[in-house]
Amino acid sequence: MEKIIYLDYAATTPVPPAVAEAMAKTLTEDFGNPSAQYPLGREARDRVEAARNVVASALGARAEQLYFTSCGTESDNWALRAALWQNRRVGKHIVTTAVEHSAIIECCKALEREGYTVTYVKPGRDGRVAAEKILEAVREDTAVVSIMLVNNESGARMPVEAVAAGLRGRPALLHTDAVQGFLKVPFTVKTLGADFVSLSAHKIGGPKGIGALYIGGRAKNARPLLYGGGQESGLRPGTEPTAQIAGFAKAVELRWEHLEEHWAHMASIRAYAVEQLTKIPDLAVIGAGDAPHILSVSLPGYPSQNIVTDLGEQGICISAGSACHKGKASHVLVAMGLDKRTAAGTVRLSFGPETTREDIDAAAAALLNHRMKRFPML
Repeated sequence: MEKIIYLDYAATTPVPPAVAEAMAKTLTEDFGNPSAQYPLGREARDRVEAARNVVASALGARAEQLYFTSCGTESDNWALRAALWQNRRVGKHIVTTAVEHSAIIECCKALEREGYTVTYVKPGRDGRVAAEKILEAVREDTAVVSIMLVNNESGARMPVEAVAAGLRGRPALLHTDAVQGFLKVPFTVKTLGADFVSLSAHKIGGPKGIGALYIGGRAKNARPLLYGGGQESGLRPGTEPTAQIAGFAKAVELRWEHLEEHWAHMASIRAYAVEQLTKIPDLAVIGAGDAPHILSVSLPGYPSQNIVTDLGEQGICISAGSACHKGKASHVLVAMGLDKRTAAGTVRLSFGPETTREDIDAAAAALLNHRMKRFPML
């Protein structure tokens, strides 16, 4: 394969050279333990705090409200359990959606086994979940509501702000998984109104293995998910992964420098992809498509795994829904009410600042060629 055409930015993103350089310098030169009291350690601690300021600023938060974690999954799990602990006297009811990332869905299933009750609110066929349905599910014993900002398969933008407004004056805390939304759609923690916001670096050009959790003012009694040393103000123990933190901050800086240009570019690429792909007979666009970087389409009757494999052999990287499914049926598509043939033929293309129209042309040609082959019909 002469060239890789990468159209799976919702799964992970390429790391720019400047991010890799920042990480390499931290690993080889600025390698001190931030908890050490000698100069090398103090310098490492200062760099961690400078990075925290960068990420928090892009989120519209104060640095002391942001805690580094290992990934978005850890942030999601921590947020749910911290909210439940704070509201342990309110009740043991959780409200979430049926289209959340598996980090939330699987955590909720575990909590159900521990005696909690969970209401999973379903979306419409466009993938959106109405704020009214979320709020109707809230009860007097609801301790936490968790609703993602942007769905990783449909690209639907969820009404987090409206849910936050509806929860004012009520004890239930609000968490949003903003992993697919951070620096992809406009928002700040103030406009969202959520008490907890989860982030992940590798969706925006940063390294894997580093995420963050914003904890707002209403979440006054956040409980650690892990126990150990006193790092991250005693709430997230473990020696800080300074290289990953440096990479996270540099990735944020690079995105922030040309943020509106990136948004406009990805939206333009998505619109062009819709234009080109819908020329393929029988192909249908799936979901609302609010986010500029995600496009799901279906070739009903053509198994998505076959499509992904065929295009992958040509150097074109797309996915059969979320990369976290690993071949299982997508709970998101099922919750959206798609018929079996449409759901089974759904693939996701996702874009970044580097994606070109030529990349889309190549993917469209490959999908059309796949459509013309007589693969086994479902």
